[in-house]
Amino acid sequence: ATKAANSIYTRFVSLCGTHSDVVPNRVLSLTPQKLRETGVSARKASYLHDLSDKFSTGFLSDTLILTADDETLFRMLTSVKGIGPWSVHMFMIFSLHRPDVLPVGDLGVRKGVQCLYGLKDLPKPMQMEQICEKWRPYRSVGSWYMWRLMEAKTTKGNNGNAQGVVEDDQSGGF
Repeated sequence: ATKAANSIYTRFVSLCGTHSDVVPNRVLSLTPQKLRETGVSARKASYLHDLSDKFSTGFLSDTLILTADDETLFRMLTSVKGIGPWSVHMFMIFSLHRPDVLPVGDLGVRKGVQCLYGLKDLPKPMQMEQICEKWRPYRSVGSWYMWRLMEAKTTKGNNGNAQGVVEDDQSGGF
């Protein structure tokens, strides 16, 4: 999937011209059919147009994305067609490096919480909010540890201990 995504992205940038030419008005000038030629679906082409429209009208801006509080940013980004809660949470954690994001819909985080707290069932979003409240203001870091916990559980060695899991992780991960 990564190779295909990179190919689509390269064709998209090339269609616009260069990286610096990937601007809202340029994307809006491309027909859905032209966008489809890069390898995106008709639906994703409409999402690209909606995102570009939100930027060209000023509803979204780079400044707003960098300065808005988490709730405002979440609300504004999820108003863009094709951008859902999970995508916004991942963007906030991995691109904006926001320290207090809890992706309540992420399966890995939910499974990690289930495992860590010995829950019989996967926690639902409200339960996740309650359980993980004590992680504030570093719920992004807590989420990262839940992903690592689940990753460690899937890479157990012959002796039953998780491979590569140390008390003081020096890998520089998150």
